[in-house]
Amino acid sequence: MGMMDAIATRVAAGATVEFRPTGNSMVPLIASRALVTVAPVEVNKIEVGDIVLAKVAGTVYLHLVSAVETGSGRVQISNNRGRVNGWTNHARVYGICTAVDGVRRLRLDGKVSDVRPSRRSASVKIIAARRSSAADDLGRFLR
Repeated sequence: MGMMDAIATRVAAGATVEFRPTGNSMVPLIASRALVTVAPVEVNKIEVGDIVLAKVAGTVYLHLVSAVETGSGRVQISNNRGRVNGWTNHARVYGICTAVDGVRRLRLDGKVSDVRPSRRSASVKIIAARRSSAADDLGRFLR
């Protein structure tokens, strides 16, 4: 799993994430290594021109929405240089870019999701249980 896949997983679980993507496909909107903030998105409110974190044909991109098909629940993802990555469904749109280098993006009203399914608490419990078990095993070994 690559960095963008890991970020997509975190955003899909409800986290707002800051990271520095590399590449020039989104210049001048996003320069390579610019600090971007991505938050979970209300997919039914996405518009052409929004910058979203989405998976298209197995690759996660932080690219522009270039077209929207509301009836079928699909969006077309493209870079800022005219290359179309392809169409993807709403389930594969994980987040929306809310800021670049600390500057808030425009037209975000109602698009940032407050409630997304989260597996964070379950993961924390599983990790804590594993650590506890390992500590018990170590304690038994040292006795």
